[in-house]
Amino acid sequence: MTAAPPAVDGLTELAGLLAGGGALVLSGAGLSTDSGIPDYRGATGSLRRHTPMTYQTFTRDPRGRHRYWARSFIGWRQIAEARPNAGHRAVAALQRAGAVADVITQNVDGLHQAGGARGVLELHGGLDRTVCLACGDVASRAALDLRLRAANPGFRPEPTDEVNPDGDVELPEEALDGFVMVDCLACGRGPLKPDVVFFGETVPRDRVDACFALVDDARALLVLGSSLTVMSGYRFVIHAAKRGIPVAIVNSGPTRGDGKASLKVDAPLGVVLPELARRLA
Repeated sequence: MTAAPPAVDGLTELAGLLAGGGALVLSGAGLSTDSGIPDYRGATGSLRRHTPMTYQTFTRDPRGRHRYWARSFIGWRQIAEARPNAGHRAVAALQRAGAVADVITQNVDGLHQAGGARGVLELHGGLDRTVCLACGDVASRAALDLRLRAANPGFRPEPTDEVNPDGDVELPEEALDGFVMVDCLACGRGPLKPDVVFFGETVPRDRVDACFALVDDARALLVLGSSLTVMSGYRFVIHAAKRGIPVAIVNSGPTRGDGKASLKVDAPLGVVLPELARRLA
């Protein structure tokens, strides 16, 4: 006999809110922690140990850019091998049931799509692509990885920490000189950049506008696994609240948006979302 799921305060109210359909999901790094990708601000978040790459450093400091790609070359293995967890699959099930219409994710790992979600709007881009800062060519990260493997057959330094949400790992400084970066295949120059929004970089205006339009069309905004610390995601909670659109937050621990939420469920996503999908599917 399958054990009954643990009782979660607010779950019945959340199911009632979503039963009418047409909800918009806004997901954050907390949704991917069960897939082995740490978040930035949780109890073991990488911001407690690691300063993430900034756009300014990446574009202005060749050594900093070289450091990023050396670390990302090692970290990409864990990102590429990560698999969607029960929370990702539950979001896709809620979509199929009509409870959720659209998904905006702050994550760059592609796990929503791998879990079966449709039409996911990646607010901060995706690590599965690269963009050339010289010519604008967008290419496959998997293809770049094959080229980097060929250029670095003996580059296997041991990381000093786990992978970060932006896809890199900490490496000893002395290991960086052994790494060889490659140029853009389209123009022969570069530099190449992962097609993600770094800290200090602005999300493209058309992408932000598309997100606001999804909020305007939603019957409810469901925030999953985001502390909403940065304005990039929090602005959509502010917008929904101003328009009278109910905001529900599912997160372990407090968030910046709790005061604007109609409903807060403080519980693990891996518990809440599968049970929510079971009730509504």
